[in-house]
Amino acid sequence: MMKAIAYRNAGAIDRPDALVNVELDRPVPAGRDLLVEVRAISVNPVDYKIRANVDPDGAWKVLGWDAVGRVVETGESVAGFKVGDDVYYAGSLVRPGANSQFHLVDERIVGHKPASLSDAEAAALPLTAITAWEMLFDRFDLTRKVPGSANAILIIGGAGGVASIAIQLVRALTDLTVIATASRPETRDWVMDLGAHHVIDHSKPLADEIKALGIGSPGFVFSTNGTADNLDAIVELIAPQGHFGLIDDPEALNVSAFKQKSVSTHWEFMFTRSMFETADMDEQGKLLNNVAELIDTGRIRTTLGEVMTPINAETLKEAHRKSEAGRAKGKIVLEGF
Repeated sequence: MMKAIAYRNAGAIDRPDALVNVELDRPVPAGRDLLVEVRAISVNPVDYKIRANVDPDGAWKVLGWDAVGRVVETGESVAGFKVGDDVYYAGSLVRPGANSQFHLVDERIVGHKPASLSDAEAAALPLTAITAWEMLFDRFDLTRKVPGSANAILIIGGAGGVASIAIQLVRALTDLTVIATASRPETRDWVMDLGAHHVIDHSKPLADEIKALGIGSPGFVFSTNGTADNLDAIVELIAPQGHFGLIDDPEALNVSAFKQKSVSTHWEFMFTRSMFETADMDEQGKLLNNVAELIDTGRIRTTLGEVMTPINAETLKEAHRKSEAGRAKGKIVLEGF
């Protein structure tokens, strides 16, 4: 048996049974599975969105898609890991989550934990790093310049988890000028410290804010939140033949206004590879190892914002509340059962 945090009925976080402590069977690895003893987890918007909207029909549903731990058993077909390896990963939506003492995960989406980071520091990274990396290098292909544009990227929602790592990856791996949005003094300072060249206020008209910089129209715009509210401004400010990407969930997205500028639109969902077991599923493990190398060589750093202990229902409910309020700076991590 093992400890876990789960729910049986979808709904708001303020209900007594929104998340509860449970005892579940310890899973057994097979095939390419790793059995990981979980030491730290983090909270992402996917956690509270599923908790609020996905009803598991009376079964216990375990959330959690960021984990750090140690491999304690392996399936018979595992090739890249061994018992005792420290790992970090974001898991799969179609399997039980990592809010449990032991967790099964396919080795192809797992990376070796950055050696220079604590468990909590590493747990802040996987889901956001995968999301940012896939948008920047798989969807946008930042190495391909947009003719006539400013050699720049606008990242909307600069202090959030995905944007916080995206800023650093752009600075470490490209020569693009990074423009990020933030509206509060503390988030402006956070974004600048992460390496943004310019910070503009997303509570003001974005096209005017970009124009005031005097550098031209950016070829890339990465919207991590508020896409519905900012779409008209993005259409105005992005360069012709530019690339627009988003990760949030507007009720509707009419991109017809991009037609005259021939702007390509990319929707990044980091669970696609694991959900569909795509032929390149192992790219997630590779990119996590690349991120670990960037961390261990001091080129980027963790986006950890707050550590909460222990890992139990009460603490996790508080983490959900903070995350759902949308005012977290960096990532919320829980450590230690």
